[in-house]
Amino acid sequence: MTTQDHDEHEAHGSYRSYFIGFGLSVVLTLIPFWIVLSEVEINLWLALTIIFGLGAVQIMVHVSYFLHVTVKAEEGWQVMSMVFTGILLLIVLVGSIWVMTHLNNNMMPAHDQIDRVRELQ
Repeated sequence: MTTQDHDEHEAHGSYRSYFIGFGLSVVLTLIPFWIVLSEVEINLWLALTIIFGLGAVQIMVHVSYFLHVTVKAEEGWQVMSMVFTGILLLIVLVGSIWVMTHLNNNMMPAHDQIDRVRELQ
């Protein structure tokens, strides 16, 4: 590949696309922070769904706006990268929920266990 071939390709991104990606990233970060910090009165599972959903969308925004991985680039060869990103995203999200659920159930002692320990002292 010569430098002349490389110059014929269009640039990866423009300032406009970077600003759009940055703006989307800020909004997608502020919404979950607002849900948690303002103590909005919604169901726990709805809050978790919103937080994890916006996190997944934010990962895809980063991949497309900052890493420039699209379906159209390189005659579709980057589709495999998008699929791999989606699989990793699913593993991380489902694994995080699974770990947090099991830690909550298995790490917190029950009240009767605490009372038995206090009686022994």
